[in-house]
Amino acid sequence: MLIRRCAVVWLEPREVAHFELDDLLAGGTGVVSRLTWFAHAPHLGAAIEVDAAQVAALGGLGPVDWIERDGLDARFGGDAVDALLDAGLLHAEATDASLAQADAEFREQGWHPPAAVAHMAARWEGIDGPKGMAEADVDSNEGLLRQHGLRPPPVAPAIAPETHVALPRIERDDFDALLDTRTTCRNYDTQAVVPLATFSQLLARVFGARGIGHPAPGFDVYKRTSPSGGALHPTDCFLVVQRVQGIAPGLYRYRIDSHALEPVLPCIAPPQPGDLRTHALGDATSRAWSADELCAFARIAVAGQDFFADAAVLCVLAPRFHRNFWKYRNHAKAYRVCVLDVGHLSQTLQLCATEAGLGPFVTGAINEIDLECAFGMTGYAQSPLVVCGFGPRADTLATSEFDPNRKIWPR
Repeated sequence: MLIRRCAVVWLEPREVAHFELDDLLAGGTGVVSRLTWFAHAPHLGAAIEVDAAQVAALGGLGPVDWIERDGLDARFGGDAVDALLDAGLLHAEATDASLAQADAEFREQGWHPPAAVAHMAARWEGIDGPKGMAEADVDSNEGLLRQHGLRPPPVAPAIAPETHVALPRIERDDFDALLDTRTTCRNYDTQAVVPLATFSQLLARVFGARGIGHPAPGFDVYKRTSPSGGALHPTDCFLVVQRVQGIAPGLYRYRIDSHALEPVLPCIAPPQPGDLRTHALGDATSRAWSADELCAFARIAVAGQDFFADAAVLCVLAPRFHRNFWKYRNHAKAYRVCVLDVGHLSQTLQLCATEAGLGPFVTGAINEIDLECAFGMTGYAQSPLVVCGFGPRADTLATSEFDPNRKIWPR
């Protein structure tokens, strides 16, 4: 049998603590730590604990050349090789096992290995961000100061102030007024509906095609109002539409090629109020969700941030990585360009929504894995990086918003 290692694996030595009553009775703290190894392989989606023999075996062969298993068994033991094959960290040639297929598909993406590990390891599932912050007592400035001390100053200390070059003061115009009213919204009117024309205009301005080029046969590139590395625009906008005139509430994908919404049939069971994570569909048939179920999903999407889940529309920005990596294959900066891509789009959305009289938001505190499950994504091929959104503001301020110049509040 010929064997090789999976495409990318990073070995992490991690100290794991657990409680032992015998240690406590012997006069210790009861908390005992052990050092163990975890293997991070992007095609698996989660880290796997491995023992010392398996670590040695992983270090004994590469991801390209196939070698005979007999030699590995002699060096590291058959049990270690079997365990790594079962875990999907080693693969046998000419196998159709699902983990081997996932590794083959991952290889086609063109990831830079450290970026792939970082991306897959940083994804959340079933996290309630505000609840975790509150339990740690760091949801207030006082809690942060107690835990971390004084915060870094907003401006780095000046070096040789006498050398500074003063710039002329500018006259403010209408665009400055727009920028000053761009404030993250945390108070949405849950009864108000976004007019269809406004919704369509926002999607066209932010995610729509402003032009199309054909630099080579079979290679089309779109122009958007935001820049994109290599003019590739890898980011898709998936939508959680809750309250838009004439649009049935549900999940959609925006089609840049036709300025249309493509309904997405949920790939998960309907979320229920109070759920912290999504659940597999199982044998049930996918169906449209009720308003309460859609709102429950919105809350999961933004990791429990209810004030964002109340927005009329949530935009899930998820790059198709191979669209970018096709040109910048195994490139150290390619993933960074994808992060920049969603940053540009989200800021353009902030300004366009503000100009339309709506309240915008953007957050990186999201449950990526739950979103991937719902929209049918594979994390190493396409994955959400941020969720942004918009909707009519409420008439009263229930949740604090940072508006020091009082441009929004009081209404």
